[in-house]
Amino acid sequence: MSSTQSSTQSEALMPASLGTPLEKLQRRLDVKKLELNSLLEITQAINNNLPEDYIYRIYHFTIRANMNLSKLALFVRDEVWSCKVNFGTETNFSQITLDQELLAFRDIMPLNTKASSAPITQETTIPFATVPGLFGEFDLVIPIAHKNNTLAYVFVGKEKKDDDKQGIDTVFIQTLSNIVIVAVENKKLARQQLRQEALNREIQIAQQVQALLFPKDLPYTDQLKVRAEYIPHRSVGGDYFDFMRLSKSEFMVCIGDVSGKGIPAALLMSNFQASLRTMLRQTNQLTRIVEELNFQIYQNARGENFITFFLAIYNQENHTIRYINAGHNPPLLRPSGLESTIQLLDKGTTILGAFQVLPFLEETILENIIQFTLLCYTDGVTEVHNSQGDEFGPENLIRFFENNYNLEPEQLHERLIKEIAAFRSEKEYDDDVTLLTCQFTINNEQ
Repeated sequence: MSSTQSSTQSEALMPASLGTPLEKLQRRLDVKKLELNSLLEITQAINNNLPEDYIYRIYHFTIRANMNLSKLALFVRDEVWSCKVNFGTETNFSQITLDQELLAFRDIMPLNTKASSAPITQETTIPFATVPGLFGEFDLVIPIAHKNNTLAYVFVGKEKKDDDKQGIDTVFIQTLSNIVIVAVENKKLARQQLRQEALNREIQIAQQVQALLFPKDLPYTDQLKVRAEYIPHRSVGGDYFDFMRLSKSEFMVCIGDVSGKGIPAALLMSNFQASLRTMLRQTNQLTRIVEELNFQIYQNARGENFITFFLAIYNQENHTIRYINAGHNPPLLRPSGLESTIQLLDKGTTILGAFQVLPFLEETILENIIQFTLLCYTDGVTEVHNSQGDEFGPENLIRFFENNYNLEPEQLHERLIKEIAAFRSEKEYDDDVTLLTCQFTINNEQ
């Protein structure tokens, strides 16, 4: 609504007072002084960065002391419409919220409805359009808008007295309310900005923590080729992989996925990695390592997070793979040889951190594994969906691996990522995608 329209409507609602022209002018001057002082007081409170509740209290006092009003209810939109200022009414509007139907009112409107039969005093949500009598105490509803968005509604009323010829100054109420509401909205935006900045800092920290978890250099020689790919679904994920040379004859590979995201997940995984590497320096007994990791996760996460985990140690001299799978997606092992088939490494125990003591635990030993390709992955690989809602699934991954296991890990990953991308088409990944492939050969034979 333009200021000209508001002024015209305000004058229509304010009949000329009786008296001489000089008396009329003096009364108008006194009113303008009060209005100016009120605006200055509100502006000073805003400039002093006072809390929102304090600004609403000043608004309450200013309206009640300087305006010819007997009752008022100021409804402001957050997630719902709630009453921030209320006085002089039979109904306790401070305990009432309104639904979004209030948005239908865009102009100053008279309220000629009858008062509701009984005041509403308990907390409730009122569909405005279906309870017209609720606002029958008031004379007008004044919308407060900013940039075409209605931010608040002021319901106002005055006692009906025969000798009271002064109307309601809607222009000043609209101006004062607009200043207050815009200031409060700016405070909300400032808080949102601070929260966003804090979140961005948290993400940066989590990214740094996560980057430190991944090994910087993976071996890629004629005999041992290890390659990893990590595609985060968001800025920070919960996936983890690692490689560690334990001795001249043994090396370790592992992959894991922690529940949750952000700094808590990154810190939990950081602690997990530190514990794992410490244990590996003390022992190569997988059951002891996994039991200790489970205990530490259970103590640190207190049942709020858990980790799926796969851990394997290969011995180049006796050609054995020892592994434990703790609830993780079964890695795919393809030993060399025409008669060999893909093996799913799925034996071990349940997820880590869910139980103080693991309910079952077994280490599996695979013998006579002279040459092999081992593909480890997280559930983001198999749980990719296409636009029809179909899942890529472990069957497609096994089929792909059977046809491509003899490729070098770098080429294997490149081709698999392309196949997944073709499957999902334009649809985004549903989760983090992590691949870890370990290929061991003798005399560079496949």
